[in-house]
Amino acid sequence: MAVEPGGTGTTADGSVEIRDALLRLRRATGLPVAFGGLVEPGRPQVRISELSGTCTGALRALAVGSGNGLGGRAVALARPCAVSDYPASRRISHEYDVPVAAEGLRSVLAVPVVVRRRVRGVLYGALRTAQPLGDRVLRAAVESARDVEQALLVREEAYGLLPEAAGGGEGAAVREAGIVREGGVVREGAVVRERMREAHAALRALAPRIADPALRAELLAACGLLTAHDGPDGGPGAVSLTPREVDVLACVAGGATNADTARRLGLRPETVKGYLRSAMRRLGARTRGEAVVAARRAGVLP
Repeated sequence: MAVEPGGTGTTADGSVEIRDALLRLRRATGLPVAFGGLVEPGRPQVRISELSGTCTGALRALAVGSGNGLGGRAVALARPCAVSDYPASRRISHEYDVPVAAEGLRSVLAVPVVVRRRVRGVLYGALRTAQPLGDRVLRAAVESARDVEQALLVREEAYGLLPEAAGGGEGAAVREAGIVREGGVVREGAVVRERMREAHAALRALAPRIADPALRAELLAACGLLTAHDGPDGGPGAVSLTPREVDVLACVAGGATNADTARRLGLRPETVKGYLRSAMRRLGARTRGEAVVAARRAGVLP
């Protein structure tokens, strides 16, 4: 297991996901203190960036090296670690005793955030008394770390799709698909159009799972680029569908069943059916296929 030295190169740093996970951790466990951060770009160390329930700023911006202290041990081993009395523990090194003591922490756990077999950060939970934390608290901390891992993975997938969605024109996808020029105009082949539709559906499915509102808006803007054309029936303004109706239609357009669509969007199959029926009614369609065709003509789908 490796420490990710450089991150993903994205503009968003994951602080929203860390902050939300710390709040969930405290609610689920009753721990008075939680804090954490991600691996710094270009450095094999975690920078504590988010604090919840702390009384001082002693831990803020603390850089935790791999192998050092409790968090560094969790990073090095890529597994959760805990001590019931931090200052007296012989299982960890004590480079960070001063800030830990300043905050008055005694019983502490640290859970690594691991994405694609690389440690990307650490979540901590702590008590100000020396006592075992117990399995229930540890399980809740691990679940919170898994939430961050999933959010970071979604973020990376989203950023991977954005260039393809926003690039258009004559990128690598166009060249690979064998697009030819006729009179100086690029004629899109079926392969490119299908890849564009797949990217649109994937972006629509990812957007609701993004906690960062700025990134979510960027994803939806990229979706808009894929449908920014005037259809023969009057363009995007001719039909008004809700965002969820568009999400469902985008999945259906890619051949997904109601059950597949429900799993992808985090909905119940009955809810998917309701959105689909509503979209069909708005589009004046009698079948799923007719709804997709009508949505494409209206510029709702690519």
